[in-house]
Amino acid sequence: MPAAKSGKRTTAVSCAPRAADRGGETDADVLGCFALDASGRLSPGRLLEVLGEAGILRDDPRIAETVAHLDRVRPTPSAAAEPLLLTAEEFTAATQHNRGIIERAACGELMVPDFPALVADLRRIYEEVRADRSGSVAAYIPQLARVNPDQFAISVCTVDGQRFSIGDAEVNFCLQSVSKTVGYCLTLEEHGPDTVHRHMGREPSGQGFNELTFNKAGLPHNPMINAGAIMSCALIQRGLDAADRFDFVAETWKRLAGGRSVGFNNSVYLSERSTADRNFALGYSMRERGAFPPGTDLLATLEFYIQCCSIEVDARQLAVAAASLANAGVCPLTEDPVFSTQTVRHCLSLMSSCGMYDFSGEFAFTIGLPAKSGVSGALMLVVPQLMGIAIWSPRLDGHGNSVRGIEVCRRLVDCYNVHTYDLLTGTGAETGKRDPRLKRHQSATEGIVGLCFAASRGDVNEIRRLAACNVPLDAADYDGRTALHLAAAEGHRDVVEFLLSRGVDPRPVDRWGGTPLDDADRSGHQELAGLLAGAADGT
Repeated sequence: MPAAKSGKRTTAVSCAPRAADRGGETDADVLGCFALDASGRLSPGRLLEVLGEAGILRDDPRIAETVAHLDRVRPTPSAAAEPLLLTAEEFTAATQHNRGIIERAACGELMVPDFPALVADLRRIYEEVRADRSGSVAAYIPQLARVNPDQFAISVCTVDGQRFSIGDAEVNFCLQSVSKTVGYCLTLEEHGPDTVHRHMGREPSGQGFNELTFNKAGLPHNPMINAGAIMSCALIQRGLDAADRFDFVAETWKRLAGGRSVGFNNSVYLSERSTADRNFALGYSMRERGAFPPGTDLLATLEFYIQCCSIEVDARQLAVAAASLANAGVCPLTEDPVFSTQTVRHCLSLMSSCGMYDFSGEFAFTIGLPAKSGVSGALMLVVPQLMGIAIWSPRLDGHGNSVRGIEVCRRLVDCYNVHTYDLLTGTGAETGKRDPRLKRHQSATEGIVGLCFAASRGDVNEIRRLAACNVPLDAADYDGRTALHLAAAEGHRDVVEFLLSRGVDPRPVDRWGGTPLDDADRSGHQELAGLLAGAADGT
């Protein structure tokens, strides 16, 4: 956890072992993860404040019992008594049902340990991007054309349920094409991939999302475009009546979103239904080609498809749903296994290749993450095993994607090493990327240790990799020893030359007053000593 504001103690101290490994830890030890008053006790408000700073919000169902307990024992505003402070025993009573998540949050052991740093970046990105007023709302659906185009929200939820939202995050909007993700997952859960893909392909179409085009087999190219989503609706719970089929889909969205009920915008549904000529054309074309399963009611299928597009959520719900996909189908807030890992794997694969309409290839190249957009201005971004992000801004570009949504994604990938292939290239010194999974000082400490070890071994390639990960090449260990000290002592000329070429100070002093030149002289590496002496003199 980060330090509190000036004049206050830190919000938490390090608790190295994870909660599951703390067999001998006492209540007082756990309480010590929080900033306490002079008497060694903790106020309920401070407990919730620390959790909130870690991203665990008051409405999180995983701390519901603790919140209810604190509400029962908290003094009323009119009470004259001193503010309530919890002893170790009272802390245990308040947190006994939610101990695991509270300990991990207080001790900085959640997926994004330095959550305030992520929040600060999201606030900055929001302020920078909201000035962009390019693009226009979806005019081909009359109700969507009336939406305030300047609304804008960003919401994030990690796979540990850490949440933050900014902007119009409580305003409902229709899923539109974002609904295609869950529709596809439901078909996979019910029928399996072999059966599902007898009725639709899994290749990018290279065409607009509602283009009247099919693959060589006469099937929709993939489930992320209109034709494929209509096919998904033809496969979902065929034995149920229309109302139950819709409730089944809506209930699935509710489960993904942490248990909060989703809505339905009837006016958008009616508006889209009255202008659905292209979708009807797609449906009749697929029926002509024999793409649908036998016995498919085409009209009912098209109605069902438009209803699914008209389901309403807000950015907070969509972020939790995205985090559920990032968490292999398990909702982080409720631990409800909504989808199997295999289903999520298939869905994320097609979101990566087909989720952003005919901009999908460019998005995969520049952003490198699974995503799905909708013409309502919604964009759902999934960072597998890390977090889900929802962006909503109704102004669209020529591909039908949110202008601000795309820009937020670009800036996030510029900040953090979350692109799928950043694992190969490191974080990139030029862009200043960071790993959100590391504690505030963890990456720096581990980087310095690795740098010094590589220098002592003469491993220039590893030093180059660490430099690409923003490890400062002039960093020193506890004794003030730098990579240059160690390379000079071991006689690794190529390492010394590389470090000097990167602007490393040739005269750092360790705790004993020694310089790299002293190490080279002491070890008998005279050529290196001459090189270092010349660098120190600027020759």
